[in-house]
Amino acid sequence: MKLSLKCLFLVFFALNFSFSQDNDAVLLKVDGESIMASEFLRVYNKNLDLVQDESQKDVNGYLKLFTEYQLKLKEAKRLKLDEDKSYQREFARYKKQLISNYISENKVTEELVQEAYERSNIDINASHILVRLDASAKDTINAYNEVLALRKRALEEGYDKVKAEMHNGKTIFLEDLGYFSAFKMVYDFETAAYNTKEGEISMPFRTQFGYHVVKVNDRRPSRGTVTVAHIMVNLNPKDSLVNPEDRINDIYKKLKQGESFDALAKQFSEDKSSAREGGRIAPFKSGQLSSTEFEDVAFGLSQDGEISKPFKSAYGWHIVKRIEWQPIEPLENVKSALEAKVKRDSRSKLIQKSLVEKLKNRYETDYNAEAKPYFTGLLTTDFYNRTWEVPADFKGTETLFSINKTIFTFNDFGKHLKNVQRIYTGKNVPFETVIDNEFESFFEKSILKYREDNLEVENPEYANILKEYRDGLLLFDLMEKEVWNKASKDSIGIEEFYAKNKSNYQWNDRVDVVMATSASKSKMKKILKMMKKGASEADIESALNTKEKQNVIFTKGTYAADNSIMPSNFEAKKGISEIYKHNEAYHVINVIEVLPAGQKTLEEARGSVINDYQAEIETNWINSLYDRFNVEVNQDTLTDIKNKVEN
Repeated sequence: MKLSLKCLFLVFFALNFSFSQDNDAVLLKVDGESIMASEFLRVYNKNLDLVQDESQKDVNGYLKLFTEYQLKLKEAKRLKLDEDKSYQREFARYKKQLISNYISENKVTEELVQEAYERSNIDINASHILVRLDASAKDTINAYNEVLALRKRALEEGYDKVKAEMHNGKTIFLEDLGYFSAFKMVYDFETAAYNTKEGEISMPFRTQFGYHVVKVNDRRPSRGTVTVAHIMVNLNPKDSLVNPEDRINDIYKKLKQGESFDALAKQFSEDKSSAREGGRIAPFKSGQLSSTEFEDVAFGLSQDGEISKPFKSAYGWHIVKRIEWQPIEPLENVKSALEAKVKRDSRSKLIQKSLVEKLKNRYETDYNAEAKPYFTGLLTTDFYNRTWEVPADFKGTETLFSINKTIFTFNDFGKHLKNVQRIYTGKNVPFETVIDNEFESFFEKSILKYREDNLEVENPEYANILKEYRDGLLLFDLMEKEVWNKASKDSIGIEEFYAKNKSNYQWNDRVDVVMATSASKSKMKKILKMMKKGASEADIESALNTKEKQNVIFTKGTYAADNSIMPSNFEAKKGISEIYKHNEAYHVINVIEVLPAGQKTLEEARGSVINDYQAEIETNWINSLYDRFNVEVNQDTLTDIKNKVEN
């Protein structure tokens, strides 16, 4: 939970506080540190549409937020939170993740984008055989031979037979993968699948997981993007008397009778996130949902407005209505999105060689011509046994090569060779070949690392985002220390705050009800008469519902009197109501008990109390920061900003 909160906190500050370092007028000084007008304007203009509080769209209102942010940064550094080891480790992890998005961005070829687009147009259904493997050469050879033997058996005996006998879920996997398209698998696997004909099994190939062969079962044109609405009944309903399958079938009958899907979703769907929207969910493509049953039904509907029969998934019983279907878009519409995906995807490694060549041309590099012969002469057969060490007279301080005057020494390359011995165990590769290969590998790694280390200087966008992460992480730790933990752990303070503000924590009127719902007013009149005579729900359902027609559905529960399920003019009083019209249907409500408005106990209100107590702590704390640090606002610059914003 802490990590999720921290990520959200970082997103907030990534959106709200990315500063420019332009040489312009000073807007304010916080404890002597100058903050420029351009920094404030960039933040203000960037987030104007995101601010919901109208008072914060005013320059003075936003300046208050901006100033408090600066005060918090000052306090974090005063407390030396930026020197904390856990903070530094976490920032290093974020930095590494961020760098990966920029290192592969320099060259995105048209061929890769075109290939990804073409593959996005085709869904592949595949199965695979995977033999997991460790790093040693012996294991590599054994794994390759084993997957090759399993491929031969699958061709001769049938994949399903081999799967039943050989899959163990630990070292050998034979799995049906369903349908997928571009970017759903690692690139090498994706490429093997798209290069294998339907009904055939590929030759072995390697990924980071081991050796695979892939069997292509089917190819089909992409199913595009579909938007649907659904009505869902949970498999484990809160009402133990309700059978989920019977419930969904009752709702389906009402749909067949012509009742509104939108209205029934609002009334009965237990997917609360979509019910208020008439069951509508976000558009999706094949493979995006975690339920293949749901996807197959949704894409199986042939017309907008078509409604499925009830069906069961791992999440519940559903009825789906197709709202809109969109085919694959033209390349020009999705090109920029594909470029972004390619930059982040493993296929970007294909352009690493060209990137290294580009960096060679950008940076000044110099090589020691004597280095390769020297290291070739140092290797012994111990290298193949992972026991090789540099000799006692090793010239470790000699220069191997330099990149923009940064020196890489023989010591650096010697450590690299020691680390890669495992790759060559038992292989007896000629020493000259080993040195050639590893020198090139070490140089590539070094020049890419040099670029990473200097990226903050070379790329202003990266520098800005890195600052946002740096400050956002720092402020998260500060807020956790000074506000959040204090609010949640101060039991005495919480009790005192609740006692002082009890009037703020009240129950609204609530009602325990049984609600009858019908699309027919005439049927509802009959239901009302039966309810007033004391008929049970079962008796009413038996009298009104038939195999072909669902005329009434009952809903039980305790609700606030102003809950959206209740009619807007509902009167909370015990007994059987008259007929209400609400959500395009008719309702009679039997109020079993009225639970009047009243005081919430501390336990009942604890979540709200802690939130409010936290807000009070933060307000008092920020006031103390104003006392600790001197804040000076340049009124002339502020006036210029207001004129610029207003004009």
